[in-house]
Parts: sequence; structure tokens; C-alpha cells
Amino acid sequence: MKIIVGLGNPGSEYENTRHNIGFMFLDFLANRHSFSINKKFKSSIIGETILGNNKIVFAKPQTYMNLSGKAVVELKNWYKVDDKDILIVYDDMDIQFGDTRFKEKGSGGTHNGMKNIIQMLSSNDVPRLKIGTGGIKPDTQDTITFVLSKFTKDEMNKIEEIFYNAEEKIKIFLDI
Repeated sequence: MKIIVGLGNPGSEYENTRHNIGFMFLDFLANRHSFSINKKFKSSIIGETILGNNKIVFAKPQTYMNLSGKAVVELKNWYKVDDKDILIVYDDMDIQFGDTRFKEKGSGGTHNGMKNIIQMLSSNDVPRLKIGTGGIKPDTQDTITFVLSKFTKDEMNKIEEIFYNAEEKIKIFLDI
């Protein structure tokens, strides 16, 4: 069993913002593989399906980004999985828009949601898929305003292609 957690913030005001790319990616996968992410479970909304030979739980924490660790710990404890069986998908403004990077472990970098997950798990041995949203922030714009800004129309036109690329990278995690 594997768990894929897409990070974001709950609420319609955060839809299609850079910080919600984890939620958006899970919605893409749900649509592409015909399953739903709509069941309330503790501090998350979840859905389940089979990909390859893996039962996978997909989760969208409802704790707001900077407290995502609470939801991840709840999922880990309930499903009794190791840290290495949890993939965190999130935005990274330090990576060029559209680039994706899979890492098996590491620090939280500048991402407060990932930092909180590492702190709550007491481990940085958590796989992660970072989807680049950076490289375009105006020097005069503060970080919070940037990550909570909506994607431009041009960027939205590229999101599906980015998600197909990201899906290929999660196959590493799923070993398929």
C-alpha cells in the first residue's frame, strides 16, 4: 500500500493557485484513472484506487499548508505504512515553472508544508515530487503573495503537459 499526498489549501479562494498544485495534480490523476477523492478522513479528503499492483490512498490535507504534517501522521498511523511509502506532491518556487523533480528524501527546503511534515514525522526519509512554480516571481513581489497567486492563462494551458510528466515520475515511487 502507498499513500500519495497532494499539498494545498482548502477553500475555493485557493483554487488554481501555485500553492495548490499538489491538489490539482491529484485531481488530474483522479480524472485520468476514474476514481474520486471525496471521502472525509480525519484531517484529509481521500480517495483510493489500484495502480499497477499497488493499492493507493490519495489524500488532500485540509489543515492548510503549513500544518500538513498533522494529516500525514494521521494517514501513516491509520494505514500503518513506512515513511518511504508516502509520497508528498507539492509546489516548489525554487524550481523553474513546469520542471518536476522526484527525490526519495531530503530537507523541506523553503517549503513550510514540507518542513512541517518532516518535523511531525521526525524524519526526512519521505519521498517527494516537487512541481516547479518558480522562475517568474517579480523581484518586488513577496513570497506569500506569489505562492497564493493564480496561474496565468498561459501557465494553465501548460499544466496538463506538466502533470503527464509528473505522472511518469510517480511511477518511480510506485515501482511500475
